[in-house]
Parts: sequence; C-alpha cells; structure tokens
Amino acid sequence: MTARLLLVRHGQTVWHAENRYAGISDVPLTDEGDRQARALADWAVGRGVGALACSPLDRARRTALPAARALGLEPQVVDGLREVDFGWGEGRTLAEMEAEDPEIVRAFREDADKGAFPGSEPPAAVAERVGAALRGLAREHPGRTVLVVAHNTALRVGLCALLGIPVGRYRLVLPRLDNAAVTEIEMDGERTALRSLNVPTAPGDHGRATVREGAAR
Repeated sequence: MTARLLLVRHGQTVWHAENRYAGISDVPLTDEGDRQARALADWAVGRGVGALACSPLDRARRTALPAARALGLEPQVVDGLREVDFGWGEGRTLAEMEAEDPEIVRAFREDADKGAFPGSEPPAAVAERVGAALRGLAREHPGRTVLVVAHNTALRVGLCALLGIPVGRYRLVLPRLDNAAVTEIEMDGERTALRSLNVPTAPGDHGRATVREGAAR
C-alpha cells in the first residue's frame, strides 16, 4: 500500500538566520522558528496524519513537538534523518569559506558530491541513509500519512536518491527547502512520486519566493 510522507524542514535557527551551515551542531531555534513550529502544528491538524517521525537533533525534535501535541502522537526519532556533517564548512557561511579557499567552494558549487567540503559526510552516504530511513517509514506505515521533520540538505539529498536525480546536483535541482514548509511524496515499494514541493505552512508565507540570492545552501 502507498504511504504518504510529508517532509518538513525544521524551524529557523540562529545559524540559519545568518545562512550558516548547521549540520550536526545542535543550534537552537529562534523565536521565529518556534512560531513556525506552532504554525506547522496548526497546518497538520485535519491532514490525516497518522504517524510522526523526526531527526534526533534538538531543532527537529523541538519543531515536531507542537505537532505531536496537536495530533496526539509520540514522535518516532529516526537517526537516519539527521543532518549532514559539513566538516570544514560546519558553522560557516559560503562567503567565509570562499574568502579562505575559493577553489574548494568553486568545486562544491559545480558538483556537491565530488566537491564535498573536506571532512564532511559524503553526499552519496547521506543519500543512502536518508533514503533508507524514508523507505523504512513507508514500509512501517503502509496506507498512512507520516509527518517527517528533518533537515534542508539531508532531505534534498534523500529526495534526489529516491527520484533518480544525481546526488551532486541536489543544490541545482532542489535549491532550498524553506523552514517548516512541506514537500509531499508517495512511496510504494521502490516507487517514489513527488506530489508537491516546498509548500508553506505558516500564515503569511504563501506567495513568498522560495529561493533567494545567497540562500541556496
């Protein structure tokens, strides 16, 4: 039976407000991030959500909490949904990295897989673990709707793996997932269908540009 997965990037954090790479670092939500989490909970009510899963990182768990309370569900923490370890890029902006080593940033922009930051988790490995985590949730909840709260890069890389898109092109094909926005997929065995992409859940966010200069990490 087909499972419906609603993939959500967690709410805004202090580092994301500055467009810094927040991977395995546990960066807290901003007040805006908390507002986005509450708006996600309001949006989720009445959407037929029967299960809730999230990354183990605190920013994802905190984003999922209002929805869990509103839906009366216990969040299932899935380690495979954690964000990418960005290695050399962790906690930094692209501008800061480019000032130090423009060649590394150029290679990353051309192919995010072959040109991954030094010391970072290889995108191919990210694709394998995130894809496996999402397939596992689909198998565990056939015929149900699952709200999944995770991360910008992990979800984009996982989507590429599931949809047959070269992982190194994730920044070009899927430039950005907005905080607390929903991307819907349907999964049935090895088949994955993309139903919607980056749909805002917070009031006032509809119609907002989903990609802005300098924000495509």
